[in-house]
Amino acid sequence: MKYFMRLSGVVFLFAISATQLFADSAAEIDAGVDAALNQLLASEPAAAELSKVAKGILVYPDVWKAGLIVGGKFGEGALREGGKTVGYYNTVAASYGLQAGVQKFGYALFFITDEALAHLKDSKGFEVGVGPSVVVVDKGVAKALTTTTAKDAIYAFFFNQKGLMAGLGLEGTKITEIDPK
Repeated sequence: MKYFMRLSGVVFLFAISATQLFADSAAEIDAGVDAALNQLLASEPAAAELSKVAKGILVYPDVWKAGLIVGGKFGEGALREGGKTVGYYNTVAASYGLQAGVQKFGYALFFITDEALAHLKDSKGFEVGVGPSVVVVDKGVAKALTTTTAKDAIYAFFFNQKGLMAGLGLEGTKITEIDPK
């Protein structure tokens, strides 16, 4: 079991390193963000409402999550302000525990306050769970969420979930600015 754990760790580290070697270009990221954001805003009225007051929206169209005891996730996205890309970011997380499977999904973070957006830009690795609070919007929350009831700093919407893996969350996620070619 000890050797399996070490091997899993090495495989995970290689996978994260390989994603940096084969990172998407800025144009590829923007194209994915355009399609994902348009689909999210068309299918989720609460997201469409929040987009009207959000100071910025960070969109990850494709995040891959995989695990077998040791797991991780990785994706690349773009930060939009006023409909224009102002930066590119990756999302990375590692996990350990009772898990098995592979999953692909997307998510968008709606930054409602200037302070929350500044925290993302000023940090050298924004960690979800440290700093401004993040509210994950599910179907129940979305029904009651409007621009007047949105009082939290950041709202997260998940979309396009495919694959077999239990659990979907942002805890332990690190978001870092990147410079795609």
